[in-house]
Amino acid sequence: MNWCDIASIVFVCVTANHLGLINAIEDIVKSDHLPIIGCVRCLSFWCVLAYSLATTKDVIQSLAVSFFASYAAIWLELIEGLIDIKYLRLYGKIITADANDKNPATAQNGSSECFLPELRQNNSKD
Repeated sequence: MNWCDIASIVFVCVTANHLGLINAIEDIVKSDHLPIIGCVRCLSFWCVLAYSLATTKDVIQSLAVSFFASYAAIWLELIEGLIDIKYLRLYGKIITADANDKNPATAQNGSSECFLPELRQNNSKD
């Protein structure tokens, strides 16, 4: 059992859910709620358990590592949420400073508006 692989599995499970990929899967399969993949704890637990049992035959160790991964997924989700909050605050400051620039020649310099127009639209609605 490789700890780097387990950490990677937890990161993928949490980040896929955090970025909305699980919601996209639910939309594709026309389901309102997929209980196992819609929960970062459940998805991390079952993915790590499957990986652990495939690489080792020790059931107790596999269960312990899977529960630990499930608990770690909660904290990783919290960290990713905090990173989002910080990012949106910084992005809002950049856009506000850019919008206050009266010189049209420099108004687009340093702005990510041309790269992320939908984020600017979402920010302006809040």
